[in-house]
Amino acid sequence: MGIVEKIKEIEAEMARTQKNKATEYHLGQLKAKIAKLRTQLLEPPKGSSGAGDGFEVTKYGHGRVALIGFPSVGKSTLLTMLTGTHSEAASYEFTTLTCIPGIIHYNDTKIQLLDLPGIIEGASEGKGRGRQVIAVSKSSDIVLMVLDASKSEGHRQILTKELEAVGLRLNKRPPQIYFKKKKTGGISFNSTAPLTHVDEKLCYQILHEYKIHNAEILFREDATVDDLIDVIEGNRKYMKCIYVYNKIDVVGIDDVDKLARQPNSIVISCNLKAGSSLLKLNLDRLLAKMWEAMGLVRVYTKPQGQQPDFADPVVLSTDRGGCTVEDFCNHIHRSLVKDVKYVLVWGISARHYPQHCGLSHVLQDEDVVQIVKKKEKDDGGGRGRFKSHSTAPARISDREKKAPLKT
Repeated sequence: MGIVEKIKEIEAEMARTQKNKATEYHLGQLKAKIAKLRTQLLEPPKGSSGAGDGFEVTKYGHGRVALIGFPSVGKSTLLTMLTGTHSEAASYEFTTLTCIPGIIHYNDTKIQLLDLPGIIEGASEGKGRGRQVIAVSKSSDIVLMVLDASKSEGHRQILTKELEAVGLRLNKRPPQIYFKKKKTGGISFNSTAPLTHVDEKLCYQILHEYKIHNAEILFREDATVDDLIDVIEGNRKYMKCIYVYNKIDVVGIDDVDKLARQPNSIVISCNLKAGSSLLKLNLDRLLAKMWEAMGLVRVYTKPQGQQPDFADPVVLSTDRGGCTVEDFCNHIHRSLVKDVKYVLVWGISARHYPQHCGLSHVLQDEDVVQIVKKKEKDDGGGRGRFKSHSTAPARISDREKKAPLKT
């Protein structure tokens, strides 16, 4: 029996099992088994070597955004309108067969947008090159899930289920659970908050399912069984996702209003025409929401005694290194941090202009930073009028003897 058949068999058993206090331990063990099998499903087959058949796309720019959705929902048209890069669009499904990158120039930054082939139900099991598509989306900063506004809401649930099956957690934060394996000492179970979904017995059973008999675990919040399994697996990625509803020109205004009010959602239309011109309906709001979700921070440099350079900012982000002054210095050059005496900051993060800050100061968008470096110390010895500029040796025996005078 293959891994996919085992997963389907366990899912059928979970569907048959009633959910109550008596069966929660059994259901917890079944969830752990499914998580282990799905992790095995993502691993390359034994004996394989060399590069796989994935999409090779070099990272470029200050951020990366992936377009994910079913076939024929308007991903290629959206890429062409936002970046100017031509991506073939037609009235049949699976027009795009490989990954097509484009660059969005927005707020003095460059954002890489990836048009991926449409995925179908069962993509997490490898159907329709689903694994390659999801692998590229894992390397992105955020995901744009493009949906057809005229189709049912079930498409969004199917895509979310496929992404969660391979370890992607959309619009969620990592659970506040501390977990560490040990060599000896058994299992140490503690919690700083009242637990309603997990108890000590269920935690022991899940750990034994993973053959972990010595570990330390601490719950800092009321977490669920799925959160505990995610922490034990350790290969989950938590990403932000924006749900983009395209083709709103074919549905009623009430449906558009309902979709636009959902959290992390935005409605657009790539093909809405007014006369002979093409309207980019709500694409500016889409770019603004994408910028907000990525959390990019532009920092401008100011040389001493000169005007700030507003042409080429240093772009930082929390996901890519951090937004402190130390991260800003490392972005310029690794050896700059040890030479920094202090920095002068103008902008939102400063309490007054300019503010003297250290390396731990957190920068915000459109701040101006001037770095003041330490002065190089003189090795001559002494200060002021006692300073010695002589380079002669200290010992008389080391001095060079002058040549005798000619008489």
